[in-house]
Amino acid sequence: MLDRLNQAMEYIERHLDEEIDVAALARIAVTSEYHLRRMFSALAGMPLSEYIRRRRLTVAGAEVLSGGQPLLDIAVRYGYGSGEAFARAFRQLHGVGPGDARRSGAALVSQARLTFRLTVEGKSDMRYRVVDRSEFTVAGHKARVPLVHTGPNQSIIDFVRGLDPQAHERLKALGDAEPQGILAVCDDLDPSRAEGTELDYYHAVITSSEDLDGLDVLRVPAGTWAVFETSGPAPEAIQYLWRDVFTEWFPANPYRGCPGPEILRTRLSDDGSHADAELWLPVEREA
Repeated sequence: MLDRLNQAMEYIERHLDEEIDVAALARIAVTSEYHLRRMFSALAGMPLSEYIRRRRLTVAGAEVLSGGQPLLDIAVRYGYGSGEAFARAFRQLHGVGPGDARRSGAALVSQARLTFRLTVEGKSDMRYRVVDRSEFTVAGHKARVPLVHTGPNQSIIDFVRGLDPQAHERLKALGDAEPQGILAVCDDLDPSRAEGTELDYYHAVITSSEDLDGLDVLRVPAGTWAVFETSGPAPEAIQYLWRDVFTEWFPANPYRGCPGPEILRTRLSDDGSHADAELWLPVEREA
């Protein structure tokens, strides 16, 4: 898998001055576009689209400083439709416009080329199981919230706190299937999984009831799920679990992620500092 990812990185370098086809990258990596985006984000700490943008602007920056070509030619070569659009993107990464950089010889930011290597740590075993599920229904209360990679998600906290006690009691009564209890269900995530992009967050249960008036409902088709367990400080243990699943478990196992909701079952200590959790992810077996 790492060799294939590195071949995809080489493809990016050869096509920085062209429109990069992510589907082609996925074929090189022998995986789906969906899984490639998610795995890259977990391994690199940034979305694939952001890495490509930063690499383009790094190479463009070197050409700006060399002074041999008109700035507009450089802008067009790297996919910008106007000098103004190029200047905005250039300034966002480098902190200075291309014209000022050329005149002053300013120091620029350089995004290094990424190469993935295997590091053997042996720090822990990952507890998981794979289960097949028939179709099921998620029912609860939904909000559109930003994605937060580390630390508390205040938008989710405020949303859940804003629900009245009767809403919680109704959900508890409706939940009658695994995973049991009130759940955090995330759906319709941006493929880039960039910090601040939005997702649908359900404070919900899995239910067989048809009496769902006034609730937001998500019908989930039959499929295969990988179920991971963790225990530790909240929320870090849960966020680290998601990272480790994509950086350690997927590369070592014959499965890949597929579109669908991510389901989290959490039990917090009385003071909220410790969590026991299960993370349910939709998967499919690789051919």
